[in-house]
Amino acid sequence: MIISMKRHATREEILAVTEQVNHFGYKVHSIEGEERVVIGVVGVGDVTACMESIEAMPQVENVVRISAPYKFVSREFRKEKTRIRVNGTVIGGDEFVVMAGPCSVESEEQILASARGVAQAGAQLLRGGAFKPRTSPYDFQGDRDVDLVAHYADVLQIGARNMQNFMLLKALGTCGRPILLKRGLSSTVKELLMSAEYIVAHGNPDVILCERGIRTFETITRNTCDIAAIPALNELTHLPVILDPSHATGKRSLVPALSKAGVAIGADGLLVEVHPAPEKAMSDGAQSLDIAQFTKMMEELKPYRQLWKDSRKLDLAVAASR
Repeated sequence: MIISMKRHATREEILAVTEQVNHFGYKVHSIEGEERVVIGVVGVGDVTACMESIEAMPQVENVVRISAPYKFVSREFRKEKTRIRVNGTVIGGDEFVVMAGPCSVESEEQILASARGVAQAGAQLLRGGAFKPRTSPYDFQGDRDVDLVAHYADVLQIGARNMQNFMLLKALGTCGRPILLKRGLSSTVKELLMSAEYIVAHGNPDVILCERGIRTFETITRNTCDIAAIPALNELTHLPVILDPSHATGKRSLVPALSKAGVAIGADGLLVEVHPAPEKAMSDGAQSLDIAQFTKMMEELKPYRQLWKDSRKLDLAVAASR
């Protein structure tokens, strides 16, 4: 359930409500605005008695039961979109964010060349895989030291095969870094949101959801891009949603077209694989753009991104007027 405190409730009043919730055996998660505090309550069992008790407290404005099984990541819990800051870049804000780089970090020379190339083309963040659990035991695997990656990386990407690695998801709740969570190969939108709920419920509210294609009967592309999942997620959750057109297609020739679709349908950003020499890539070379191809795509995306920006400003203005 969601507890909305009255405007300018004191710290003591908020603490009293929290203690009452804890008395019933539930966990709390609060969001503090400029004028009002909203408290999310999660747990197992019938919440009716707790709701009636909280509603009777004078400092509480109203209490609403959350119907979705994912509580903290639902739109019911938070109406406005979560903005995640990564250094000077805001994901989920009023700028469309492009993250680009190689599937795997292969050498210092390779990653620096990638960084220079994608930055010059207009990407705001550099992507690069370190630990890569693969379907085949013979494929390039990478580095499994997650703590080391968390120490140096600004965002931790959790790949499709780890979306339901629940022990890992719990640990990510305390890693102190934003998480980019990819949808599993055969996972539903609900399952993706439940995995995000694991991370948020264990203390980390900074989760970015990524649609990267799902497994279907179609074989012409590596995966089938569930493009409708992006607006669906925007209706269901306040978390930022991005698109990975590289994994969704598996073919570099299709990446620019799908990237345009991602901008047009309301994604908050793109995650694109770019390699200085795709033909020499240790993994996913067939779906990686080279620097020149990525630069050309970024130029083609400019009018789409401007329309996106205008639309986002209009959405924010409408929301502010309500």
